[in-house]
Amino acid sequence: MQRINRISYLEWLIGHKDKQLIKVVSGVRRCGKSTLFDIYRDYLRQEGIEESQIISLNFEDIEYEDLCDYRPLYDFIKMKLLPDKMNYIFLDEVQHVKEFEKAVNTLFLSENCDVYMTGSNAYFMSGELATRLSGRYTELKMLPLSFAEFYSGLSEERQGLTKTEKFNLYLELSSFPYILRYNYGPKEAKEYLRDIYNTVLLKDIVARLRVSDVNTLENVTKFILHNIGNRVSPTKIAGTLKSQGKSVDQKTVDRYLRGLTDSLIVYEAVRYNIKGKQFLTQQNKYYAVDVTLRNILVRGKDSDIGHILENVVYLELLRRGHEVYAGQLDDGSEVDFVAINSQGMCYYQVSATTLDEETLKRELASLRKIADNYPKYLLTLDEVFGNADYEGIQKKNVIDWLLGR
Repeated sequence: MQRINRISYLEWLIGHKDKQLIKVVSGVRRCGKSTLFDIYRDYLRQEGIEESQIISLNFEDIEYEDLCDYRPLYDFIKMKLLPDKMNYIFLDEVQHVKEFEKAVNTLFLSENCDVYMTGSNAYFMSGELATRLSGRYTELKMLPLSFAEFYSGLSEERQGLTKTEKFNLYLELSSFPYILRYNYGPKEAKEYLRDIYNTVLLKDIVARLRVSDVNTLENVTKFILHNIGNRVSPTKIAGTLKSQGKSVDQKTVDRYLRGLTDSLIVYEAVRYNIKGKQFLTQQNKYYAVDVTLRNILVRGKDSDIGHILENVVYLELLRRGHEVYAGQLDDGSEVDFVAINSQGMCYYQVSATTLDEETLKRELASLRKIADNYPKYLLTLDEVFGNADYEGIQKKNVIDWLLGR
């Protein structure tokens, strides 16, 4: 069994060590948050932090069931605090603790408490909670393994595969760390992913939203996963399901979409008008947190590869610290992604191949209509003519791009 070091995430934790901010790590279930804390605690020990200075609680462990209320939690931690040293407090899956923010807020006020916590959904740090802790926390949004992490963490017997074979394996097995850690094959991976899906659906959506019609929720979920990269709206989803004899209203669909995105199993890419630099409020695009999870739940087809690549690129741009939007021009033509960070923005088109001249012309057309001088990229699986320059538009092999080459 091997443990994959998530270097960029670890560096984030190290960079925030001892700063008077609550460190929040959010991410879909089983994306590696608890293991990241394990790795970070090892780092602390190597830096001379004593075991007595570290307090670790995982609220998915029945051992801590009696602490799932803010008052007993605070009293328990207070008893363990060392008054003359810095205390490193780890609260894993803290959303299970009722009004946990009261305990966390009080710990924050102590100069010798460095607080870290994780949660498996977006709403545990939203609304009133975010208001109560406003200005007192910083958040790391964690995703499952990037292809580069997957590539470097493969077992010895798989290291001899070509980069393309490794990428195909990434799409076949999934990006969830547990699968790589235990060297799963396709069958075990499929069972594990179904377990994740059922857990997220039942614990993070059905229970929270009090969903009585689970079948309708599953129908909406499968519609979204089947249509990754396509523009959709609650009205369109409701209409399509009704035409299939599955009655559901627009408000219910909208509620379920919020549940899916809050559970972090699905991400929403808001449309962005490039010329007007404004956000469009309707017909956004959705992407799965893991394309293999998506592929075992919906029947794929050969034409899916373009959207699967698009999904992989979308997640990678998020990992690299971008805000990512679906681009649109005034004439209705689209650019797959507008990626924005503190340095500016970049534009990306994603296509399985552009070796056909007409396909290349079509993929370049939207990028060429953009009048500004920000970088523009075309990412494909092409190995022959995989890298090229079309009047400033850089074509790159997507596998090399994912590996940072």
